Amino acid sequence: MASVAEPLAARGTRLTAPATIIPLLLLALVTTMGFTALGSFGTIQESAKAELGLGDDALALIQGLGAAVPMVLFSVPIGILVDRRNRVRLTIGLALLWTLGTLLTAFAPSAGLLTAARMLVGIGSTGSLTAALSLCADFCAPEQRGRAMLIVNLGKALGVALGFALTGWLFGLLSEAAVPSWLAGLAPWRSAHVVLAAISALCLLPLLLLREPARREVEAGPDAPFRIVAAELWARRAFLGPLFAGQVAVVMADVAATVWVAPVLSRDFGLQPQEFAGWVGALMFGTGVAGAVLGGISADIGQKSRRRGRLLLGAVIAAGLGVPAALFPLMPDVMSFAVGLGILSTCGAVTGLVVSVALTVFIPNELRGLCIGAFIAIAGLIGFGLAPWFVTQVSSLMGGEAMLAEALALVGVTVSALSFFAFLLAMRRAPASIFAEPIR
Repeated sequence: MASVAEPLAARGTRLTAPATIIPLLLLALVTTMGFTALGSFGTIQESAKAELGLGDDALALIQGLGAAVPMVLFSVPIGILVDRRNRVRLTIGLALLWTLGTLLTAFAPSAGLLTAARMLVGIGSTGSLTAALSLCADFCAPEQRGRAMLIVNLGKALGVALGFALTGWLFGLLSEAAVPSWLAGLAPWRSAHVVLAAISALCLLPLLLLREPARREVEAGPDAPFRIVAAELWARRAFLGPLFAGQVAVVMADVAATVWVAPVLSRDFGLQPQEFAGWVGALMFGTGVAGAVLGGISADIGQKSRRRGRLLLGAVIAAGLGVPAALFPLMPDVMSFAVGLGILSTCGAVTGLVVSVALTVFIPNELRGLCIGAFIAIAGLIGFGLAPWFVTQVSSLMGGEAMLAEALALVGVTVSALSFFAFLLAMRRAPASIFAEPIR
């Protein structure tokens, strides 16, 4: 079980030392399973839509609000717990929560209960990411955090990919082969979630080996009154405001693409889930790995530069490249569609890792969980909650559900352009160091 804090590793400890790399790999496993559960419904949502008689607006609410509401309501409280309590025990509890939500997804009889099940998955997976990022920063020295965050983000990339590939594969297998007796009577999309819940429960057993590390770089202390912690966070608003705005805009583009990529492929290109789930999953994983590697390298190189805000340069470049890539739904064939989607996904992975490193380098330890939680809450409300709905509203204005691809492209280009300018501003306002006087 999770135990009390262990002595802090020496500053010069190699990233590959067992005391560092094993916990990082366990955190990567947690992130993998959480994001597999979070993305599992999107791949096979068309089957759920047909069985339950849902429309695109209902799917947007299930996918959007199912992730957004738990983020908005629970991310800040979870972030505060991350800053003040045993993070390993908290992670185990959150993992059990998303596993339960995945199982309940399989048995939801209506859109309302399906949304509630997806909310449980959202609370568990996004909350565990906050804890994982905080833990990751304390398992290594600041100059290693780009590479350390890379390991955890590889788990996230694998989870996003498995959300497509594993779920799609299970859907195809359970549609075509004889199912076990304990799955008899369940539709393939429901059976796939039962199997995913079982896999999640088994994969989370190694978490019992993880131990709580000592906290690094504490300014006010984990037991400081909340008003002092909130004041510290508010004092950094000139930097955090544009940083949050830039990453929230990236999340909007990524979430809209993830939610609607399967319907666009089904409606505009005539593909079934089992025909595209494998290559979309592989694409998401490959681009997530590439983006995490590029983001980690750019962040570590940026920390060595003497120029203010250079750590964020990789995010600025990636956000700029994401603008034309957001036109992927309008491509004339599947190959060019995949290239555009891949570039957009890569850019999102770059900015996500760079922002994660920036929060651990520029923000004191007792603020990180609250800061990450506040970001997830804002991203949940706007990115997950509104982005899919924005696409449906734009498609309605443009002529209806047949204009889904055009609406997705328009929303993606707009928010990607906003992220580029926001990251430029955050780069100019970045503090010189973690304990430097905040820029006002």
